[in-house]
Amino acid sequence: MKLVVQRVTRAGVEVDDEIVGKIDEGLMVLVGFGVNDTTKEADYLAKKLLKLRIFKDENGRMNRSVQDINGKLLLVPQFTLYASTKKNRPSFHKAMNPESATELFEYFKEKCSEGAEVESGVFGAYMKVDLLNNGPVTILLEKEFED
Repeated sequence: MKLVVQRVTRAGVEVDDEIVGKIDEGLMVLVGFGVNDTTKEADYLAKKLLKLRIFKDENGRMNRSVQDINGKLLLVPQFTLYASTKKNRPSFHKAMNPESATELFEYFKEKCSEGAEVESGVFGAYMKVDLLNNGPVTILLEKEFED
């Protein structure tokens, strides 16, 4: 499972000329699932995301989480995070199939909503994402468990 986490001043996602998710200060997160991902990875990364201290404290240091600032999450499903670029045309054989990924995305959203307000994009839709990156701060979170 992979997350591309961006600290934002604002972010929104649009599908078919309609805004389906919008936040002010918080985290805009691209979410990708690999073929072997399970709820175990989703649980781990939801906790990690909510506790990730990348917002400034009173001393200007990155020491506060999205929960600490009462920020919001905008989760955007992004299967292309698992693109294999060995050849010039990307291959997505390492990405989870759409049906399973949709279920896991919904599960991940639910887990994240236990600690912060969550908005999201639409799995499988063509989306337009708009954001104002704050910093910029962009962090890649990944987790794979071995059986």
